[in-house]
Amino acid sequence: MRQAGGFATLRRLNELVDFSNWKTKTPEATIRRIVQDSKSFFRIQPGLWALEESKEEVLKKFNLKPGNQKSEELFSHGYYQGLLIEIGKYRKQKTYIPAQDKNRNFIGQPLLNIVDTIELPDFTYEELKRKARTVDVVWFNERKMPSAFYEVEHTTDIKNSLSKFYELQDFNAGFFIVADSSRKKEFEDKIHVSMFDSIQSRVSFLDYQRVAIMYESLSRIKSIIW
Repeated sequence: MRQAGGFATLRRLNELVDFSNWKTKTPEATIRRIVQDSKSFFRIQPGLWALEESKEEVLKKFNLKPGNQKSEELFSHGYYQGLLIEIGKYRKQKTYIPAQDKNRNFIGQPLLNIVDTIELPDFTYEELKRKARTVDVVWFNERKMPSAFYEVEHTTDIKNSLSKFYELQDFNAGFFIVADSSRKKEFEDKIHVSMFDSIQSRVSFLDYQRVAIMYESLSRIKSIIW
């Protein structure tokens, strides 16, 4: 963890640690247990940990102010956008985020450093592109058509994202609300409103923990089924 600058994702730790002399068949699970159980580490977000001794420095680097809802929201939004970008690239999808999000922080660097584009491909009518342009993360396949739309909802109204998905329903793509697990009931209440009947079976809820686990597992799995 010190070698990584005092903080790291579990995936990064798995890359850094030499497991050759470990007498376990599940070293990744052991790493996870160590950081979860030891008082030497603290969790920033699911899948992202830091050294307690570097806490002040790390929080300053991420512009995180404990108890400040705005700073936590900004960091969380960029963090999960970044994870979705990395997962999409692993799946050989071209990744997009809105231009206004390019400077959001993802583990110490701007999202612009990792995303494929902030320019929406010319895949449909301008009216629909205006809707798609504001979606937090979009994956595009090799034919430059959208394959998945993701909206990260930390505190904002889930209904707004569902309305975007409703307008984009004619595309053969997946629709995902990414949020804390505590918001799943809210999601279920809103997706079952009659106006969203036509997309009800097509929109999935992904909690933060699941997204973090999928990112952590990229080096070990051959496919991800959403």
